[in-house]
Amino acid sequence: MSNPAPSATIGKPGAAGKAAPLPPKALSFLSAPAKPKEFTKKELIHMFRGLGSMLRAQINTADALKYYGQGLPNKGMADALFKIREEIGAGVSVHEAFRRSGRFSEMIVGLIQAGADAGQLHQAFGALATRLSSEAHFNKAIKKATVMPSVIIAVLTTAFIVSQCKIVPQVETMLKGVNQKPDGLTAIAFNVSHTTQAVWPFVILGIIGTAITIWQSDKVRNFILGFAMSKWRLLRQMIMSLRQMTFLSTIKLLHSNGINLAKSIRVSANSVKGTPFYRELLEAADKYEGSGVPLSTAFSKYTSVDSQVVHMLSIGEKSASLDGQLQMLCEMYEEDATNCMATFTASISFIVLLIAVGLIAAVFIGTFLPIFLMGPKMMQSGI
Repeated sequence: MSNPAPSATIGKPGAAGKAAPLPPKALSFLSAPAKPKEFTKKELIHMFRGLGSMLRAQINTADALKYYGQGLPNKGMADALFKIREEIGAGVSVHEAFRRSGRFSEMIVGLIQAGADAGQLHQAFGALATRLSSEAHFNKAIKKATVMPSVIIAVLTTAFIVSQCKIVPQVETMLKGVNQKPDGLTAIAFNVSHTTQAVWPFVILGIIGTAITIWQSDKVRNFILGFAMSKWRLLRQMIMSLRQMTFLSTIKLLHSNGINLAKSIRVSANSVKGTPFYRELLEAADKYEGSGVPLSTAFSKYTSVDSQVVHMLSIGEKSASLDGQLQMLCEMYEEDATNCMATFTASISFIVLLIAVGLIAAVFIGTFLPIFLMGPKMMQSGI
């Protein structure tokens, strides 16, 4: 007689000596598929440019997805586009098909929905390519301003720790071997070495732990960024310019394609999700739509945008030129962000230079100063 197939179990045995079955929630968790990874900005830029160009050539969406997916080196994207095409053929709306793939952010899905609703899907794809290109440019500039300086400081810090834990102790041992007692700056250098040897593991672990916490927690990241922005005016100008340029350009794109303002604001909020602007924009959209207050008033009372934004929105409402004012604001904040980025990069480079000089000086002083100061005594003891 054959034995029954074993069921999923946990380690703790039940009353009959058999392992108890896993609860349904645990089974569903274990069997849940991993969330698909979103595509890179570079891949999305190429894709939306290609799809937009085909739609402008009067090729329907399903065929455009088919033609673009054929021969793609990225098999993951090719498979995703094939599934999207199948769902569109089955009667699913374009934006819902993109959403179901799990490969695109809510901001992208919202823009696709707005473009489809307005009958301007090709413009939505083209605008997404332009928008993502701008984001990629600024992300590259931010990485250039922060990643390389961080690497330089890390390398120099490692050199300082090695010198204090390996080289300076050898110098101290050499001096003790000739019965010379360190004094003055030499004694200070050795004390710094002793302190460094005692605390450096805890300092490094603290830095790593802090970095992981900041990376994993939006609240911690926003708190630190908010504190830094409150203390450094240049950083605040740069971040605020980037954020306002981001959601204003989205509102302009949607509104110019016939999407009502309340919906445009809600979709644009997804482009700054994870920042204080996200909740503020949603509240402003609700008040604008539900209470009937002017757009400029909703932005003034319920968001932390610059007063210039409120002023230009007010002019746009009064003169029926809201699209023009939004375009002007987008260009203004893009220019501000570019200028602030250049100044920020120069400032970071100067700060890194000062830190590098300090670390190099610390390595030199801690390693070679004791030798220079104790050299005459060592020579006298040898005599």
